[in-house]
Amino acid sequence: MSKVIILGAGMVGSAMAIDLAKNHKVTVADLDKNALYKVKQKCNRLNIQQLDVTNKEILQTTVGQYDLVLCAVPGFLGFETLRTIIKAERNVIDISFFPENALELDELARSKHVTAIVDCGIAPGMDNILLGYHNEKMKITGFECLVGGLPKIRKWPFYYKSPFSPADVIEEYIRPARYVENGKVVVREPLTDCDYVVFDKVGTLESFNSDGLRTLIHTMPHIPYMKEKTLRYPGHVEFIRGLKTSGFFHDRKIEVKGNLISPLDFTSKILFEDWKLGKTEEEFTLMRVTITGEKMDGETEEIVYNLHDEYDSSSGTSSMARTTGYTATAVANLLLEGLFPEKGIIPPEWIGRREACFNYVMNYLEERNIHFSTSSSMVSLV
Repeated sequence: MSKVIILGAGMVGSAMAIDLAKNHKVTVADLDKNALYKVKQKCNRLNIQQLDVTNKEILQTTVGQYDLVLCAVPGFLGFETLRTIIKAERNVIDISFFPENALELDELARSKHVTAIVDCGIAPGMDNILLGYHNEKMKITGFECLVGGLPKIRKWPFYYKSPFSPADVIEEYIRPARYVENGKVVVREPLTDCDYVVFDKVGTLESFNSDGLRTLIHTMPHIPYMKEKTLRYPGHVEFIRGLKTSGFFHDRKIEVKGNLISPLDFTSKILFEDWKLGKTEEEFTLMRVTITGEKMDGETEEIVYNLHDEYDSSSGTSSMARTTGYTATAVANLLLEGLFPEKGIIPPEWIGRREACFNYVMNYLEERNIHFSTSSSMVSLV
């Protein structure tokens, strides 16, 4: 039985902890005592520990006592937290989705003989794994990922609820979106190139540019077309654009009645309650991954993976926590079982390129009722 510590007792961190506690000795660490007590109430097998990850000395000492670390801290804390874990010479699975380039820590991770698997959620994460798998079997010419988590009940004006902190969601709306076109990286404003897409069971959603390719830009430079877009209910983008254009997402502080206030902090505070998922509120996760490429026989094939996952009422676990968290725990178990030996910063696509690892993750998700439907067709280039 391995000793595992999870940094972050939020919705996804809690789901990961409860899942891993089935076979491992798990500790959940967080600065928020209330969050720790809540996860302990859900699963008495868990150990809890109050911890400030910004205290690097204490963090390094703490994680050094464990066989594996799972990092589920907010994005703005992610990069430095990951660096500290690597310095402690601990293997780590990271889902903090920080804005910095994780590959900058590759040399450090290799020197410490550490396996640090980053961006290991649903997207980025599972979409990378799918692409990595097919990249070994065909000459890929195109990749598109459409993904989003949404409440079943649409509430005006945003038609949205979030399992993450509003600050992390807003980061998607302000960070420049990168995609690949004709083999070149194109940088666009987020919330642009809106398209309507129809999904079974849901109907019409809108998709827009977001910066979700991340490591794929560096690890898959041979693929001439790659794009990731976020899904929301129609109308959401227009409201967000209004807030953004009006300055509500600026981090530059302004003076209000003698006090300096960051508009972004103010907006995040206001949206926290409006976007907060209710304890038993039903929501779902959608993902459609389309991979196009040339097979060994020269024919062009289009492969489509569709995921529709919903809130699990039996365990009270949100779909986004399930799909993000169980991808990470699948890879965590794979690593603990010694099935992935590589060292350094490991993006999920490198997990997918090993067929045994790909099958392990897919089977792990299937066992937890997370199902991908798959279709393929031949494409005529005429």
